[in-house]
Parts: sequence; structure tokens; C-alpha cells
Amino acid sequence: MLRGFYTAASGMLAQQRKTETLANNLANVNTPGFKTDQTSLRAFPEMLLQQMEERPFPSQNGKAAASYTSIGALNTGVYLQETMPLFRQGDLKETTLNTDVALLDINLPINPDTGQAGSVFFTVMNANGETRYTRNGNFTLDSEGYLTTGSGLYVLDQQGNRVQLSSDEFTISEDGYITGKNGETARLGVGYSDDPMAMVKEGDGLFRADGELADAYTAANVSFKMQQGFLEQSNVDSAQTMTEMMTAYRAFEANQKVLQAYDTSLQKTVNEVGRIG
Repeated sequence: MLRGFYTAASGMLAQQRKTETLANNLANVNTPGFKTDQTSLRAFPEMLLQQMEERPFPSQNGKAAASYTSIGALNTGVYLQETMPLFRQGDLKETTLNTDVALLDINLPINPDTGQAGSVFFTVMNANGETRYTRNGNFTLDSEGYLTTGSGLYVLDQQGNRVQLSSDEFTISEDGYITGKNGETARLGVGYSDDPMAMVKEGDGLFRADGELADAYTAANVSFKMQQGFLEQSNVDSAQTMTEMMTAYRAFEANQKVLQAYDTSLQKTVNEVGRIG
């Protein structure tokens, strides 16, 4: 019976964590470039139960031999194995702001090992001087004219240098070249990952890669373009996410009722079984 407690509790914990992930997706439905997280549930290994007993066999000293009778398999619970971002292209929304830019995927090769398409990202620098990657092109200019993200991280060019402009009157071509009002030029840095699932999601729309990503401009068979004055919206499907949240909530309730049934049975066992009338 106690094993049943643990099995039902593991189901409740798994559904709670799934609900938290879905709630985070809904909270970021309007965050530019946000990639929805998908959850993967997995059952613990099953246990094969057997009954062991002794069966006597003819002998002078009356010894008995061990005998095993198969009872069946017992599942020992479930857990949330991992969360994985979905790198599907989000819709583009026009903002008419010069500092907003969106990446539009055109052709991204399928990785033969994973069966998934690669992905391209803007390159930025965090506060520790480390390269990070994002799909959020909601940029701005700081007081020194550097192009930064909404959270203040520097946007990098193709050579890994910070992009500095004299004013917000600049143009960005479809192939990433920036031309400023006073003639300054740069090319936005874009990294390409052939296995984006291997990247680590850090929050605030940032991803960390194991080493530097390849230059997307020179990567084989990779094609994309940039749209100035547009932002890529999150790829969260709010209707589907709400449906999944209701399903997770119902599963949580079902496990909760099982737990309550076990608790009632234990209470009867403790308080009534063996009572002397």
C-alpha cells in the first residue's frame, strides 16, 4: 500500500511540473522570439513481482526446494524527464521601428542524426563577456550608441564585435548589413546550430551553446533573411496550451483521489483492524 502512495505522489509531482511549464509558456505568449517548451514524461522502470515459496520434494532428510510464481509487472511511477524548446518559426509582426529586426527562416537543413531542422540566432554578449544567442530582435540603442537587447546585452556583428551607430536612423538589409546615417556599416552576427536541441535555455530569451555556433552566412545550404521593422512573435499556441493545462490538471486530480483513497484505507487499518470489541 505504501508503494501505491509513492506511485500516486510521483504522478502528482510530474503533472505539477508540467503545469508550471505550460503556465510559463502562456506567460510568454507576447514575448518576441520566445520558443515554447515541450515536456516529456517517462515512467520509472517496471518491477516484475514474483511469489517465492518452498515446495518439498522426496528425499531422506525432507528438504524443500525454492519455487517462484510470477505475479506480474508493477509500474513504480512517472516523472518529468525533460523540457525541450520548439524552434518552429513564429509569426512576424510589423512594428515600423528601425531598431526592431526579425529573422525569417527560408531553408534550414534537416539534421540526419536528430531528424530536426537547424536554427539561426542573433549573437549577443552577456555581462560576463560570453556569447549567447537569441531570436528576440527587439533591439535598442544605449546612451553610447551601441545596439543592445531589451535587457541591455550588446548585439554583436559578424566578427564578434559590438555594433555602434551614431543614431537610430539606419537601415538593415535582408542579408544583415547595417548602414548608419553617417555611413557607418556593420553586419549583424547570426549563428547557425544544426542541433538546436543541444543548446541550453537560460531564460530571458537566451540560449547557450557548447562552443561557438557556426557563421550562418557561410553555413552550407542555410538561407534566411532579416526584416527590419518587424518582430518575430512567440510560437506559443495559446489554445493548445490551455487544453494541455486542463488535461494536466485533471490528471493531477485523478492522482490526488488515488492518494486520498490510500489514506482512507490506511486510516481504517490503523484505527479499526485488530480492535478488540
